[in-house]
Amino acid sequence: MKFLIVKNITREGPGLLEELLDSYNFGYDIVDLDKGESFPDPSDYSAVIVMGGPDSANDTTPKMREELKRIKEATDAKIPYLGVCLGMQTLVKANGGEVYRNDIKEVGWRDPEGIYLVVDLTDRGTSDPLFAGITSPLNIFHLHGETVRLTRGMRLLATGKYCKNQIVKIGDNAYGIQGHFELTPHMFDEWRTQDPDLTPLDQEALQADYARLRKKYEATGTQILKNFLRIAKLID
Repeated sequence: MKFLIVKNITREGPGLLEELLDSYNFGYDIVDLDKGESFPDPSDYSAVIVMGGPDSANDTTPKMREELKRIKEATDAKIPYLGVCLGMQTLVKANGGEVYRNDIKEVGWRDPEGIYLVVDLTDRGTSDPLFAGITSPLNIFHLHGETVRLTRGMRLLATGKYCKNQIVKIGDNAYGIQGHFELTPHMFDEWRTQDPDLTPLDQEALQADYARLRKKYEATGTQILKNFLRIAKLID
């Protein structure tokens, strides 16, 4: 069995996750919906990871309708799922929640007041296995303008100042993370020079913040991803 990694836009790949899977010699397929590739049947995989992108989970395009359908199939079958940014919003939407415009766009390393963006684990988050060995608050990189409204059965694992619902859980093994913990240096350089929300920002400041936070940021991201592999019962 292999991992399924779904890209919603070519430049938003698995990053640290791909490096981790390679280190364990796990097989995986990367599907790029931005190139017209199809979201395959999730039952053929041991876990499903859906990355970010510029689409909205509210879109009525054939691409989004298929994506929501496949994600619901994965969660109904209790296949371990990890959604990042748009992958978090599609998880919530596919399972009966709502996606709507956030009051502000969260973009980059800092909030509108110039303070580093962080998420704070809730009591449920602190005790959840996804965050074993991790101390709250967590520095995070953001690139989104929408947020989610949860159903009663969804659990909130982390909150933010400008966007409350940051990390959510559905069932025993489906997780959605609004921000990005997966960035590598190559991805960061590609995003900041290509993404229309990042290119207007002060590029020297973006790079300086990344250099300052990188060691802690990568350690946190790698630990979260390792914990997800444990939840999926793929490593001890």
